[in-house]
Amino acid sequence: MFPPFTLRYAHLPARFYESFKPVPVPDPRLVAFNKPLAEALGFDLVNFDAEEAAVWFSGNVVPQGAEPLAQAYAGHQFGGFVPRLGDGRAVLLGEVTGRDGKLRDIQLKGAGRTPFSRGGDGRAPLGPVLREYLVSEAMHAMGIPSTRALAAVTTGERVVRGLPEPGAILTRVASSHIRVGTFQYFAARGDIEGVRELAEHVIERHYPELDAGQEGERYLSLLEAVMARQAALIAKWMGVGFIHGVMNTDNTAVSGETIDFGPCAFMEQYEPQTVFSSIDEGGRYAYANQPRIAQWNLARLAETLLPLIDDDADEAVAQATELLQRFPERYEAEWLAVMRAKLGLEQALPEDEALIEALLTAMQRGHADFTLTFRRLADVAVSAEAKAGLVALFERPEEMSAWLADWEERLDKESCTAGERAKRMRQANPAFIPRNHRVQQAITAAMEENDYSLFETLLEVVTHPFDDQPGREEYSRPAEPSEQVFRTFCGT
Repeated sequence: MFPPFTLRYAHLPARFYESFKPVPVPDPRLVAFNKPLAEALGFDLVNFDAEEAAVWFSGNVVPQGAEPLAQAYAGHQFGGFVPRLGDGRAVLLGEVTGRDGKLRDIQLKGAGRTPFSRGGDGRAPLGPVLREYLVSEAMHAMGIPSTRALAAVTTGERVVRGLPEPGAILTRVASSHIRVGTFQYFAARGDIEGVRELAEHVIERHYPELDAGQEGERYLSLLEAVMARQAALIAKWMGVGFIHGVMNTDNTAVSGETIDFGPCAFMEQYEPQTVFSSIDEGGRYAYANQPRIAQWNLARLAETLLPLIDDDADEAVAQATELLQRFPERYEAEWLAVMRAKLGLEQALPEDEALIEALLTAMQRGHADFTLTFRRLADVAVSAEAKAGLVALFERPEEMSAWLADWEERLDKESCTAGERAKRMRQANPAFIPRNHRVQQAITAAMEENDYSLFETLLEVVTHPFDDQPGREEYSRPAEPSEQVFRTFCGT
């Protein structure tokens, strides 16, 4: 069933990981399977059997050619450094080469207590597995770099997270699972050679275009390349109102993909200080703070690379600092590109930033829904009659009406037709996101009633985020006051 494995990570030095076979579960049952992704990865689905698949995706049988392992890494968690974290319940089976020629990891999350478990049970509850499945697939559908969900299996066990819950295992697909924290693991031990080997592995796998010139320049270029991808990624998050919730360095992938969907959610009413994580009491990872935290995390990566950048410590710090100081400018350029697309602007004019900020201010003061505001703006691009529906989202409609006049004046400087503009805007502004109350409803039905119909419908809706979906309009609406879910939790 599985395509042939490539064991790039398993062939790195032994100190990079701990060999670990998944712990068998008593009653695996396949509850979700991503057939299009499986086909793209080269799985043999001719004689697909759900019961057999459950055995594979639970880890009860290790696929031929796999060498399961738990990866070592460290990390800053809410600003505090932990020198040894690692995969506490995740097992990397190996890498496969998809039909597009790209290499991807296949990992089981919730596969048992590894040597890095730190007292945990090594398992995952069903709720967080379904949340990650829904949100990661929605992110991918919106064109945001993300890990993917291949399968979800219930285990027949109960795991305790306050109360007993059904256990589950997620099969996750990623360009790799190498994190800023992976570099920190070796740097914390003074293992400069380990940092070098990891850097070379990352360059080969993710940044082969980097010049193989002088060594110091090569590693500085690696830092710059990771920085560029992080700037683009965070700008895309901000463009859809996504709040990661746990932007620790061990949750920052050097590939530039969104990884580790724990207490994550999409903002509804626009409020820059929105926090969903139950443990982020200080708002460190609030929506508005995400760009700043990304730069902070990149500084931690830079610290690990300093001995490779230059033998002179002061010179290495100077070079890395000069590079990192360009992050805000790089991020702002990416963010402006995202927001211009959302407003239907092709040209880049100096007044655009003020126009964007004015809209966000009106949204905040008017308590408007983030997603609906931009989607209805796309309707206004071709129909003046749609203004009423847009302005109705605002508690202070006069401010939005005034802004629309400024926006229309700005559109006069564009050359495309209204129809072309609206089409582009609909591809930049999703109609459907995994709204938190809908995700929770799907999870509750699965956990309490063994009913996956809400999950399956929601998955279908959010993986076609830009399409009008007649009959499913309720999925585009924000939560009623009685439905709102303000806190999400770690779990996978």
